[in-house]
Amino acid sequence: MESAIEFLTTLHWGAVFQIILIDILLGGDNAVVIALACRNLPQHQKMKGILWGTAGAIILRVILIAFAVTLLQVPFLKLIGGALLIWIGIKLVAPGDEDAHGNLEGGSTLFAAIKTIIIADLVMSFDNVIAIAGAANQADPDHQLGLVIFGLLVSIPLIVWGSTLVLKLIERYPLVVTAGGALLGWIAGGMMITDPVAVGQIGEPSSTLKYAVSAAGALLVVVWGMALNRRRKAPDAAH
Repeated sequence: MESAIEFLTTLHWGAVFQIILIDILLGGDNAVVIALACRNLPQHQKMKGILWGTAGAIILRVILIAFAVTLLQVPFLKLIGGALLIWIGIKLVAPGDEDAHGNLEGGSTLFAAIKTIIIADLVMSFDNVIAIAGAANQADPDHQLGLVIFGLLVSIPLIVWGSTLVLKLIERYPLVVTAGGALLGWIAGGMMITDPVAVGQIGEPSSTLKYAVSAAGALLVVVWGMALNRRRKAPDAAH
């Protein structure tokens, strides 16, 4: 009991908030996959499929993120992860028109639906894994895995039961998506400046430098994403 209280009092709540927000913004696809995978199940098994499929996908994601958090200590990997995170943020701000779920078939049995959810989540969770590992990397190394698990547990009901509400909020306030992209850029900048290679070249970054690079990452994602959006809308306006 005391260790649990100690964990909560020493938790990096800023990182927890970032993990929850990342999971909500990047979990929309996962919510769609869950719905499609369970659509052919009998009515009394649909909720079981949703719950067990989500549980399996979350456990798999925790394992992947645990490896990612450890690997981010290897030289150059934070630089690569940060660059990928900037690309993910741009894709969030300026999404393409492709539909990745059109050919996903629903399972006819509970086991088939759960398997579909877990496999699809494994394929689609790359962005979540990189982003959450980057957010957790801000915390004390001893608390990083616990932080990831705590953030994911808090976000599960928001993804499973709150997907519709979140999507409506995003449709009504597009700024929410832009803010999410900026958050990913912010995390990316913080990751890249603390890569062992960068630290070896410039020394341990000061708080001011880290904030400046994080802000530059956020600005890069928003400006690049908005420029892509304008470029895609230009032909429509011309027609």
